[in-house]
Amino acid sequence: MSRARCHLRAALFLAAVSSRGATTGVAARRVLSAWPAPQEPGMEYQDAVRTLNTLQTNANYLEQVKRQRGDPQRQLEAMRLYLARSGLQVEDLDQLNIIHITGTKGKGSTCAFTECILRSYGLKTGFFSSPHLVQVRERIRINGQPISPELFTKHFWRLYHRLEETKDSSCVSMPGYFRFLTLMAFHVFLQEKVDLAVMEVGIGGAYDCTNIVKKPVVCGVSSLGIDHTGLLGDTMEKIAWQKGGIFKCGVPAFTVLQPDGPLAVLRDRAQQISCPLYLCPPLEALEEGGPLLTLGLEGEHQQSNAALALQLARCWLQQKGYQDTGELKASRPSLLGQLPLAPVFQPTSHMQHGLRDTEWPGRTQLLRRGPLTWYLDGAHTTSSMQACVRWFRQALHSRERPGGGSEVRVLLFNSTGDRDSAALLKLLQPCQFDYTIFCPNLTEVSSTDNADQQNFTVTLDQVLLRCLAHQQHWSRLHEDQASPEPGGPAPLLLAPRPAHAHTTSSLVFSCISHALQWISQGRDPVFQPPSPPRVLFAHPVAGSGAIVLQEAAAIHVLVTGSLHLVGGVLKLLEPSLSQ
Repeated sequence: MSRARCHLRAALFLAAVSSRGATTGVAARRVLSAWPAPQEPGMEYQDAVRTLNTLQTNANYLEQVKRQRGDPQRQLEAMRLYLARSGLQVEDLDQLNIIHITGTKGKGSTCAFTECILRSYGLKTGFFSSPHLVQVRERIRINGQPISPELFTKHFWRLYHRLEETKDSSCVSMPGYFRFLTLMAFHVFLQEKVDLAVMEVGIGGAYDCTNIVKKPVVCGVSSLGIDHTGLLGDTMEKIAWQKGGIFKCGVPAFTVLQPDGPLAVLRDRAQQISCPLYLCPPLEALEEGGPLLTLGLEGEHQQSNAALALQLARCWLQQKGYQDTGELKASRPSLLGQLPLAPVFQPTSHMQHGLRDTEWPGRTQLLRRGPLTWYLDGAHTTSSMQACVRWFRQALHSRERPGGGSEVRVLLFNSTGDRDSAALLKLLQPCQFDYTIFCPNLTEVSSTDNADQQNFTVTLDQVLLRCLAHQQHWSRLHEDQASPEPGGPAPLLLAPRPAHAHTTSSLVFSCISHALQWISQGRDPVFQPPSPPRVLFAHPVAGSGAIVLQEAAAIHVLVTGSLHLVGGVLKLLEPSLSQ
C-alpha cells in the first residue's frame, strides 16, 4: 500500500474517532429526506431552513443545468412556471426596478457598493446575493440588512405551501435550493415595497434563474475569469458569452476593462440585441479635480468594482429622474475603440458616502484580536486569488513591526468543487507561511443544530480526503521550491523569515473549530473554545508549532480558498452574526 494511501486511511480513522456520534453527510441526508414539512407558517426559523435544505442543493443543480445546457429556454421556462405557481408573473418583477449584475470576480462587491450608494440617497433597497456566510437569510437583504428570522420564516412557509398547493403530475412540486430563494427574494422585495432591487446572478447569466427578469433598469458585468468551466465553458470567450446573456434590448449595460477577446464577445452580444454597452473609465478618472474616494472594502481590485458600481447607480438614478447624479467632466474616447466610454463625472456626496460605508463580510476583511490578525477573503479562482495575495502582502507590509518581536504567518485553506486547488496553492507560496492548515467547510464535526451551514451533498470522508489532497499538493510545491530546476526563476518572497519558518509545517483538522483552536492557542479574546483540538495529520510533525504561536508577538492568519470556509470562520469569530 502506498505511503499516501496509508496516510489517508489513518487520517480518516482519526476523523471517525473524533466525530463519533456525529451525523455524517450520508446519515444526515437520510434523516432530512424524511423530514416532515411543518404545516403551520409560524414554525421556527431553523425548521424553515432545514426544510429548505431538503430541496435540490447547489451541486445537484449544477449537474442538472449541465444536462440541460443545450436548451436554455427550458430552464428559464421552468423558472417562469415556478414564478406563476407562486402567484406572480414575470411582468410583476418590473416593479422592482432591478439592477442586474454578473461577472466572475467582484460581482458581489459591485452589488454591495451599488446598493450602499443608492441607499445613501434615502432609497429603500433590496439586495439578493449568494452564497451566504453564516445564515441563509443574508442572501435576502432590506436596506443592507439580512431579513429577520421572523420575516424569513413567514415568507418561506408562505411560498413553500403555495408551491405545494399548485403542484400537479406534470411538474416537480419544488424548485431547487437557489431557485426557491430567488423566488422568495422576489416575493419579499415586492411585499416589502422596495424602491429598487440589486440582483446578483448566481452562475453565468444566460441560463441563470435570475435571468427571467425582462426589464431591468440597468445591467453590469464585473471582471471576467475562469470558473465553473464545466457549466460555462473553458475559455474566457465562452464565459463572456454566458455573462452577456443578461443584456436586454434597450437596457443600458456597463462593464469594466476586460481582455480583448471577452470584451469583443460582450460587444457582439450587446449589438445583436441593441443593448447600449459602455466601458467604465477607471476610478482615478472620476477623482480628477475632486476628492480622493475612500472605499469601505480593502484591496486594489475593489477600485474596478467601485467604478462599475458608480456607473450603475448613476444610470439608475438618471433613468428614474433623479437630478443629483454628479456633474459631467470632459469625456474621453475609449482607448480600445471597441466600446464607447461611460461618462466621466464628479461623484456626489451621496456616492462618496456610499462607497466609504460599504461593508461586504468575507471579502478582503480584517479582524484584529490581540496578537492575532485574521485576513478573510473567499477567493476561489485564479484571478481572485492573485488579487487576494496582493491584498494580503500589502496589508502585511503596512503592518510590519519594526523590531517588535516575532511574527508568524498562518494559512487556513480549503477548496471545493472542480477547482484546481494546486494552482490556487501555488499562487499562495510567495506569502511564506510558517504553518498551513487544511480543514473542511464544517464549523463543528458533530454539530447538527445549525441548519444554515449544513451540506448534504458530500460525506465527511470525501471532504477530508480532499483536504489531505490539498496537503499533498502543498508538500509537493515546497519540495519543488526546495529543489528548483537549473536556470529556473528564483521564488518571489515577501521578506526574510525567522529560523522556525525554514520548514513549513502543514496540518489537517476535521473541522474549522479545531483549526481555529490550534491557530489561536487561546490568545483570541473572543474565540475561547472549551476543548483541545485534534490534529488529524501533520507534515512534517509540527509539535513545536503551538509553542511558537503562544510566544509570537503577532500572528497573521489568511483564510481563503472558499467563501463557505470564510463563513464558518466568521461564525466562530463573530458570534453576533449568528444572532
